[in-house]
Amino acid sequence: MRCWSCRARFGINRCAPADLLGLLGARHAGRVEPGGPYNPERDPQTGVLNATTIASFSQALADAVTDVIRRGEFPIVLGGDCSILLGGLLALRRRGHYGLLFIDGHADFYQPSANPNGEVASMELALATGRGPDVLSNLEDLRPLVRDDDVVAFGIRDGQQQATYGSQPLPPALLSLELTEIQRLGVDATITEAVAHLTRADGPRSGFWIHVDTDVLDDAVMPAVDYRLPGGLSWESLTRALHVATRSDRAVGLEVTIYNPTLDKQGDGARRLVRALADALV
Repeated sequence: MRCWSCRARFGINRCAPADLLGLLGARHAGRVEPGGPYNPERDPQTGVLNATTIASFSQALADAVTDVIRRGEFPIVLGGDCSILLGGLLALRRRGHYGLLFIDGHADFYQPSANPNGEVASMELALATGRGPDVLSNLEDLRPLVRDDDVVAFGIRDGQQQATYGSQPLPPALLSLELTEIQRLGVDATITEAVAHLTRADGPRSGFWIHVDTDVLDDAVMPAVDYRLPGGLSWESLTRALHVATRSDRAVGLEVTIYNPTLDKQGDGARRLVRALADALV
């Protein structure tokens, strides 16, 4: 039996955290605040927005996740954007050798020179695998937070955008199961392959973290995201993928990002997201 613990970065106002807590039988473990005001200007040294602030926040989030894990609980982090990946992975990297199931509509592997907006949320997977400015890619001198061959990217569909902006490609050792592959083989076959990769004999010894960006969903069913792309997974496919992944005894925690309540005036997306998480996890 799992013990769940939900922790929020920015309040997901319309995501009804209390409903999620009740459906999961979880406790609210607290809230981690940003370490400073938002600066809209790129840092001239790194070419990244708010690099030092996000580095500081990542360490604070890592401390919070560590507290939850030490209690023998399964942390569920509800966050503002994909930069929260660094905090969750830092918590695990401090403890040992972990992997990452990266469920996202975008590869988020930009280098600063090609990053169209300077946001860490467009390059967090690159940073987590040790690429990019040291202030974010070498947190606590623990580069990389996760090795290339211990990552599965699941559901990516932004290949054309990557080519247009000149993003560095995903490394060959990183297993990429793009949306077209999931549609061709089916979600059961592909999520089973992903979990098998993350639990292989020579893989991450300590378990794996699950990242979920809600823009992996079909744009038609989840428009409350900041960078929209046509296509994507159905609610049923995402629920099934999370159900299979979290049933592995090697899954150690999960984060959900990018849901934007200001784009969900009636709260329909939030209610459906809460239901999908509850159906997958309980």
